[in-house]
Amino acid sequence: MNKKQNILNQILTDKQKTVLRQGLFNSEWKLMVNYGAVRSGKTIVDNYLFLYELKQTAELASQQGYDNPLYILAGVSSKTIWNNVLNPLANDFGIDFKFDRYGNFNLYGVTVVQAYTGSISGLGAIRGMTAWGAYINEASLANEEVFNEIRDRCSKGSKRIICDTNPDIPTHWLKRNYIDNPGHSKSIISNHFVLTDNTFLDDDYIQTKKETTPSGMFYDRSILGLWVSGEGAVYRDFDERKMVVSNDMIPSGLSYVVGVDWGYEHKGSIVVFGVSEDDTWYLLEEHTQQFREIDYWLNIASNIQERYGQRIPFYCDSARPEHVAAFSEHGINAINGYKSRLTGVENVASLMKANHFFVTKEAIDNRQFSTGQDGYHYFLDEVYQYVWDEKTGEPVKQNDDVMDAMRYAVASQMRMMRINQTNNHSVQANTLRNFGI
Repeated sequence: MNKKQNILNQILTDKQKTVLRQGLFNSEWKLMVNYGAVRSGKTIVDNYLFLYELKQTAELASQQGYDNPLYILAGVSSKTIWNNVLNPLANDFGIDFKFDRYGNFNLYGVTVVQAYTGSISGLGAIRGMTAWGAYINEASLANEEVFNEIRDRCSKGSKRIICDTNPDIPTHWLKRNYIDNPGHSKSIISNHFVLTDNTFLDDDYIQTKKETTPSGMFYDRSILGLWVSGEGAVYRDFDERKMVVSNDMIPSGLSYVVGVDWGYEHKGSIVVFGVSEDDTWYLLEEHTQQFREIDYWLNIASNIQERYGQRIPFYCDSARPEHVAAFSEHGINAINGYKSRLTGVENVASLMKANHFFVTKEAIDNRQFSTGQDGYHYFLDEVYQYVWDEKTGEPVKQNDDVMDAMRYAVASQMRMMRINQTNNHSVQANTLRNFGI
């Protein structure tokens, strides 16, 4: 084994080396889609291919007498492009990106134009341009029309497009039209990554990831890298026999969090969670009612505040800003909740899978309802009826009032507390510089 090969073995997985060789030495491909599990190594190898493609573009353009070739770097937003592509490359290679007022930059003599794929408005940056290639990050989140426009813009030089993505529903246009490659075109290639392809991950991390990833769709996508839809119950890991506990089993020293889903024609709901130091969540209270005005919810919130502390956060559905404002005006610590349904559901489901989610009997007890002494509690009704929509890949918008309040509390607090961590790839960077990438 020569020295270069030995060094590559230290910084690239076998899967990454296979894809890199494919990108460098297969001259037939025009579209490469690398898809699969989170943290499987697909974006890293695409970032390296991106730099290689820029150098190739510069050489081809020089040979053909072009002074300023254009290349498209696309992603959902400027933030995702920076987090997923540019910041890792800056850390790895010491690149100091100099952006113009449009967010574009020059690297290796190539002008890289950033385009945003989340909506039709992203077409503005690239409409009418002639590009020598493109790199599309998180391609499954791209608007299909924007994706097609990017492909149409690439008409010079090698005209190659690199994509990476996590899986989505099996009927997604990216899978149907390109990954499945119905025409068996040699110009389209794809590579499937699973979590265990990343051999640099610790065995403990992989095992923990497998044990804590919710069953069903989340596991199939995040671990196996499969394009699947959810089916059946969303929270299939919820076990009433184990997860419903009495108040005397709740530990002391909890912090408290509230989730709020506004309603009128449909039910509104406020839920209170206690959170332990080891990130175990206890549903302590549920208040769910229909046809109630804001004054009712203010009284509920004020009472919760009196019992759990003045600064307890109320993570609210931002769809009713006037209600959020009313809470704030009355001294309630009202915060717009994190709205991503799928992320929120995954956060809750992960807690259930890890046995870090419990519900107090008192929070769901409906024995007093018949006497009119208390409101009806809907948690158990909803958690078993909360099901996947197989066409959209998201939960059906029914039986979800308590479920929404719950995910606002969990996902918002997790997002608030999450610390962004970045890996140090300085060794890899130095080595790859030696390979001319």
